[in-house]
Amino acid sequence: MAQHWQELVPIDRYIVAAEGLLHEYDRKVLTFLYQPLIGSSCFSLYMTLWGELEANRLWSESSSHHLLMNLMGMNLKDIYEARLKLEGIGLIKTYVKTEDGERAFIYELQPPLTPEQFFLDGMLNIYLYRKIGKNHFARLKRFFSDQKIPDEHEYKEVTKSFQDVYASAAPGSMQYMQDNSRELEAEDEQVFVGRHGQKGVQINTVSFDFDLLLSGLTDSLVPRKALNPKVKDVISNLAFLYGIDPMQMKNIVLSAVDEENEIDVEELRKAARDWYQFIHYDDLPSLIERSQPAIHKVLHDEPKTKEEKLMHYMETASPLQFLKDLSGGGDPSKSDMQIIEEVMFKQKLLPGVINVLIHFVMLKTDMKLTKGYVEKLASHWSRKQVKTVKEAMELAKNEHSKYISWTETKTAGRSASKKKPIRTEFLPDWFDETTENKPTVNTADQNDIDLKKRALEEKLKALRK
Repeated sequence: MAQHWQELVPIDRYIVAAEGLLHEYDRKVLTFLYQPLIGSSCFSLYMTLWGELEANRLWSESSSHHLLMNLMGMNLKDIYEARLKLEGIGLIKTYVKTEDGERAFIYELQPPLTPEQFFLDGMLNIYLYRKIGKNHFARLKRFFSDQKIPDEHEYKEVTKSFQDVYASAAPGSMQYMQDNSRELEAEDEQVFVGRHGQKGVQINTVSFDFDLLLSGLTDSLVPRKALNPKVKDVISNLAFLYGIDPMQMKNIVLSAVDEENEIDVEELRKAARDWYQFIHYDDLPSLIERSQPAIHKVLHDEPKTKEEKLMHYMETASPLQFLKDLSGGGDPSKSDMQIIEEVMFKQKLLPGVINVLIHFVMLKTDMKLTKGYVEKLASHWSRKQVKTVKEAMELAKNEHSKYISWTETKTAGRSASKKKPIRTEFLPDWFDETTENKPTVNTADQNDIDLKKRALEEKLKALRK
């Protein structure tokens, strides 16, 4: 994956376009439904680009990314990352043209889903529910809902039809319009201002092995025609959302076949959700179960050294999987997951960075996730804008002495001495103690550490006997 400076530089110019007219109501949808999922930076970028469009216009004037950086008070890397997230969730399409070594971009803003589309999406609504909780989700449903019209059976419709009100034109005038039909169309290279419907997020069907799924389904159980493009789209989304493999999906598909040998999409979604909640004890998936984004992966070649292999693992494993592996395959406690979820969303740390944080904290606090310590480290790493696994490891090495002081217990009435007590520190394997930034330790302190190490070794020997 190319670095952001290879894809975008401040002098690159861009034009904002719109797929169709954006309405004032779209702001509420973006604010309350999309912002919890994409974050404030992405929301701000979309709104800034939208602001460059004049009222009832589909194109803006040309601008440079340097101006965009000044408007938003953000560096180019953050703007680029926010743009990718908007592309991923379907709110922006990006086009680029290179001419004479200069790049020009078109950022085409896509309208958000309608509230009805969003709450019935089957994927985004699940993520939102998991992110904001049951009570706030119910509140948003009420906010974007209204009372139905009165029971139509109590009223008699008296609406007149078109032909009841209007008369057709005389034959002569109709011939005139046929002769001048070109006048009814849009001018060349122009389109009428309007709006196209948004389709929502769709996972590429190539990512799911339908051949393997079909190999487990005979034609007598599920006719091949039942797996139409719409059903395949839903299966791809559900497989991504709930982490369902083709063999597990087979039983879910079978449970959604109706008496007409067709697959009921709503039953398919319900069966997939029930399966996931049964496996995960009534929980729902969240975006934090995803691994490090490709743009922030440092290792692109086969890892060779022990440290590179660990970095590769941290870049490819989700925080949930990492916690499971640290506990030997057991499910992490609910409190541990809440701690990680909170720091991940509040401090905007990426999954790979969270993995390094978990590893470092676990080994320094006797395999316990201490909430206060985790939050303090996460806040520090967020201010340092740590994005990659390598950056997180380097920062942990360089700031090791500071992090030691954070773990010291400070009791009331203790004298305000600046001398820190010496402790035996357990460090991760990737922690290179020969780094130039390692704090110097005097001989007396080192001897004290050696004595404590020998004492621990003696205790371990006694326990083995």
